[in-house]
Amino acid sequence: MRLRVAVTDNNWFRFLRSLPDVDEVNFWMPGGGAFKALSPDEPLLFKLHHPENYIAGGGFFVRYVLFPWSFVWEFFGQKNGTSTRDEMRRRIEKYRRAPVGPNDQIGCILLRDPFFFDEPLWIPSPPDFALNIVQGKNYDTETPAGRHLWDEVTARLQGLAAPARIAAEEAPSLYGDPVLVRPRLGQGTFRVLVTDNYQRRCAVTGEKALPALDAAHIRPVAEGGQHRLDNGLLLRTDVHRLYDTGYVTVTPDGHFLVSRRIKDDFDNGEPYMPFHGQRIWMPGDPVSQPNREALEWHAEEVFLG
Repeated sequence: MRLRVAVTDNNWFRFLRSLPDVDEVNFWMPGGGAFKALSPDEPLLFKLHHPENYIAGGGFFVRYVLFPWSFVWEFFGQKNGTSTRDEMRRRIEKYRRAPVGPNDQIGCILLRDPFFFDEPLWIPSPPDFALNIVQGKNYDTETPAGRHLWDEVTARLQGLAAPARIAAEEAPSLYGDPVLVRPRLGQGTFRVLVTDNYQRRCAVTGEKALPALDAAHIRPVAEGGQHRLDNGLLLRTDVHRLYDTGYVTVTPDGHFLVSRRIKDDFDNGEPYMPFHGQRIWMPGDPVSQPNREALEWHAEEVFLG
């Protein structure tokens, strides 16, 4: 298993450590670019800037995406590591040394289950982590240095209140990689991934204007649904409202249906009828497509027929 020791803004870390119940964070890169250092569920560790050359926490990698920073603020809010939208914009401009518009993209390293150590638990940087490293360095648990580092992290995680990220039976002294649990995504990560999964266009209408698009839950969290990629559809805002209230649905085989009740209740609905019976656009990867059982639930329990 790989570990990424990433140079981390000290203020970003301290602000997030001060927030209660942080289930996800956006470890953002102001300049964008590529990120191929980790695979899903591998850990990224927060190494504070000099002179605080310590590993102070981390999180587990979900995905890397390029996304307009203003929408990232809307999705993650303070889980971006700043208290306000303007503060986030100022920090991006500080690093870029140039003004940014609302649609300028940043790199988003999306992390689940972040953890933040108190100072007595901080881990000294590995001896070979040079001070001139700007972004980060990878280690592998198959090497002595990587194994030692991961043992130090897991030993501290055992003492945290919510060590669900590591299987309970896994002890840090054992050989081999820890068994990582795959919990549901946070809400911000869900919204980014669903939007990216549908290539930033409404699955029904093809609308591409981001401000008009919503990541919709097929089965709401309040009804037992989860923030999972296969429980999401990207819908234009008006279609989303109609979907949540049962005036439209998507069948298990992917066809969009409009209820006759929309005409009866509102004496309207004509703009949606051209889409009635059409197959929605779906991602090519079957794993990323809507869950059939969730679609069946909506069609049977919510759709007004």
